[in-house]
Amino acid sequence: MYYPVAIEPGTDTEAFGVVVPDLPGCFSAGDTLEEAMAMAEEAIVAWIETAIDAGQDIPAPSSIEALRKAHKEWKSWAWAVVRVDPAALDDTLERVNISLPRRVLRRLDALAGAQGETRSGFIARMALEGHRPAA
Repeated sequence: MYYPVAIEPGTDTEAFGVVVPDLPGCFSAGDTLEEAMAMAEEAIVAWIETAIDAGQDIPAPSSIEALRKAHKEWKSWAWAVVRVDPAALDDTLERVNISLPRRVLRRLDALAGAQGETRSGFIARMALEGHRPAA
């Protein structure tokens, strides 16, 4: 999947700016064009993951021509597309096999049970929240 981006030209003293019109509030920047585009890819994936976690729909990419006509404020900017790995949109359940010491597994199950969750649900929530519960 490819999302169109508008690129504000950089200078010796200002970074390149990148806006993703199809994803409200999604933007990035970089000191070089290459850095700005790489940062835009990260911003798009983060935007999509946040939207999925919040149960929001992911807007489909528009055509560059349609966006150029709709956004006259970016008339002098360059346009490009950023490839997004379709796996960033994939919420298909996948069975995994992990190995943990028994004492860790018992602790994991106790923490999950205390939250009223399954082991898998607890692990997924902790990964998505990006932290671990206080000991």
